[in-house]
Amino acid sequence: MIKIRRELFSIPAAARPVAGILSAVSLAVLAGCAAPPVAKPVPTGWVADEVADSYVFGYPLVLMDVARTSAVGDAPGQAPVNALRDAQALPPVGTARPPRASVDTIDTTGWLDVGAEPVIVTLPDSHGRYIDARVLDMWTNVVWSSTSTQTGSRVTGIKSQTIAFVGPGWKGKLPSGVKRVDVATRNLWFVARIQTAGGRDMAAVRKLQGKINVEPLSDFIDSGTSPGTPARNGVDTPSDATPAAQVAALDARAFFNRLAKALEDNPPTTADQHAMKILADIGVTPGEAAALPGGASAAIASGLAAGHERVAMPPSNLLTGNGWSWFGDGVGSYGPDYALRAYASYAEPGIGTREDEVRAIVTQDSDGHPLNGSNRYTIHFEPNGLPPVRGFWSITAYTKEGALGESAPSRLSIGDRSGARRNRDGSLDITIAPTRPRAANWLPAPRGDMQLELRIYAPKPQATEGTWQPPAVVRE
Repeated sequence: MIKIRRELFSIPAAARPVAGILSAVSLAVLAGCAAPPVAKPVPTGWVADEVADSYVFGYPLVLMDVARTSAVGDAPGQAPVNALRDAQALPPVGTARPPRASVDTIDTTGWLDVGAEPVIVTLPDSHGRYIDARVLDMWTNVVWSSTSTQTGSRVTGIKSQTIAFVGPGWKGKLPSGVKRVDVATRNLWFVARIQTAGGRDMAAVRKLQGKINVEPLSDFIDSGTSPGTPARNGVDTPSDATPAAQVAALDARAFFNRLAKALEDNPPTTADQHAMKILADIGVTPGEAAALPGGASAAIASGLAAGHERVAMPPSNLLTGNGWSWFGDGVGSYGPDYALRAYASYAEPGIGTREDEVRAIVTQDSDGHPLNGSNRYTIHFEPNGLPPVRGFWSITAYTKEGALGESAPSRLSIGDRSGARRNRDGSLDITIAPTRPRAANWLPAPRGDMQLELRIYAPKPQATEGTWQPPAVVRE
């Protein structure tokens, strides 16, 4: 970014003698007639640009910090740091928090603090049940994933394993058999998603949840290098506002104060030096109260508004096809692609890497019209065109706002784990309609404008390279 130089004053050129020597009287006259310096307004356009750039850069860290603050504690729906909280049931119809809630998996989550010592995560053998476990740093980079460590054409669960997440500067020895993962931020987010059909299947899921454990290294050693009794809470009490809504409500000073505080324990990488220089330009220093430029309130407000817009704007490097859009390369490990990182954290909080998952969204039919639950649509997969997957896939219908529709709760998603039946030639058709059709694969449509999300758990490379695309949604 080019910053406009700030010219504080206009300095008149010195007068030059015309005929050689000016008399003292002439000099006095000139001195008396000289105009005093006139101050020009200090340009502030650069402030708006740098506030917007810094908002996009810092948004993922502030969002994660707000999410962590909301989730850590002893209140219903919270859990202490270095402890777990388990979802108790699939999200009910009508829920919109979080937006586009998954109906294929049950979550176990926890916020880790590796500032004092490593934190140990223990995972059980899932005996073939699909589990996707991952850990994100505070910049939303995936620092470890159970899916990306697996090889083969199919992902059919995980084996028992123990992982130590080690913060900066720790020197010590880990117990035998514990895999070490070094991380750069003090705080981390652990997420394990367990595949379930709901209903009676939940009893088996809860047993698996109880075998997932998180504890500091000292507690792990005291328990004899085996998990102790995990501390955990249920999470069926949603907060009043999503973390994204809470961040959007912050004014510029509150946002940058929060960013400065979070930067103390969760520093950026060396590749972010230019972004940190821009933060310093607008008075944001790690660990200190933000000192935003004075006399530039309009420019700061303009930059904040532009930051809001840019965070919610799909970047140009999203994959698109047949009306769908989804993340490809770069997701989960962003480097200096701040626009992609900010949008991913805003649109799909906690999304994994290209090896972990694909979430493709469509809001319009093949003719470019908005999807609406009063219509009937078909998605046709060719015999060799089913989602390329090592795990499983599903399609879920949501309202325009991302809620689960209340009109037909009998089936909330359809895919290869929910009995989707192929045609005789190997192709597969899914019908999205408000009432049950004669077609075999029916996905109930919510009332009003809607959106569809295709989830591919453990996708094959074709899905993230763009060589495969979801079929168009055709209105009948």
